Amino acid sequence: MSQISSGLTLQQLRYFIEVAAEGSISAAADLLYVAQPTMSASMKDLEARVGRALLLRSARGVTLTADGVEFLGYARQVVEQFALLEQRYLGRPPRRRLLGVSTQHYSFAVDAFVRMVKATDVAEYEFSLRESRTWDIIEDVRTLRSEIGILYRNDFNRKVIDKLLRESGLAFTPLFLADPHIFISRKNPLASKERATLDDLAGLPRLTFDQGANNSFYFAEEILSTLSSKQEIRVSDRATIFNLMIGLHGYTISTGIISGQLDPEIVAIPLDVDERIEIGWIGHAAIPLTDQAQRYLKELRAVVAEFGVALLD
Repeated sequence: MSQISSGLTLQQLRYFIEVAAEGSISAAADLLYVAQPTMSASMKDLEARVGRALLLRSARGVTLTADGVEFLGYARQVVEQFALLEQRYLGRPPRRRLLGVSTQHYSFAVDAFVRMVKATDVAEYEFSLRESRTWDIIEDVRTLRSEIGILYRNDFNRKVIDKLLRESGLAFTPLFLADPHIFISRKNPLASKERATLDDLAGLPRLTFDQGANNSFYFAEEILSTLSSKQEIRVSDRATIFNLMIGLHGYTISTGIISGQLDPEIVAIPLDVDERIEIGWIGHAAIPLTDQAQRYLKELRAVVAEFGVALLD
């Protein structure tokens, strides 16, 4: 029953999916309560049977080869269809791992994720939401660690981002265009202004999200990344950046869409610059989205629409 074709088994496909998701053979083995040597041998046997290298092994873990990415797409479809058969005819519970999302630091992406999880009618589930660096988001989606990535483009970074996406077999789908805003504390003197200018920001600490080893201007999460600033602080997470907005009267530049529930002490003030921010999602160009991924995008569009932002078709 678990034999598929050419000697492949559903168990091998399930193992492979977990290895790809965890980026580690040992971590996948621990998750599935399988001995690490057994998992490693199963992956080597799988590669031998398909006649292609699917995993690149290193001291830091494993990543997928180009063949591995393609194989993972098919493996997921097979396992998901088999799970549907088991649910329909054997009364088996749905599989736990349902969706992975990687995103730049946007509260609306978190809001949509919360809604999606609440609307998922299963007793057990396993989702992942990673607020991450731009390069890592693209890598997560390229290797199918996440099915969807959320990031932005503008006139400055578009060519670089689009080239990297093409080389990774990914496609960018626009969601909406946003006018730039600064995010600041409600106690910041600029909070009372209808609009802020670059001159207004000159004496305030600029807060940006660190991009690690890929700290190129083109991968910056904020527009106007090439402008010099006398005071600059790089951070790695939203909680820290909000604390610095409150404690140091710092600012960051983003979309203007901010959740009052998630970020009650932060306000968005329009920034008077001739720029637009294009927010969109990325996914594999050749792999259809799962139903769960489509649910998430539906919730994402609904959250954005509630802020009065016009969605792009």
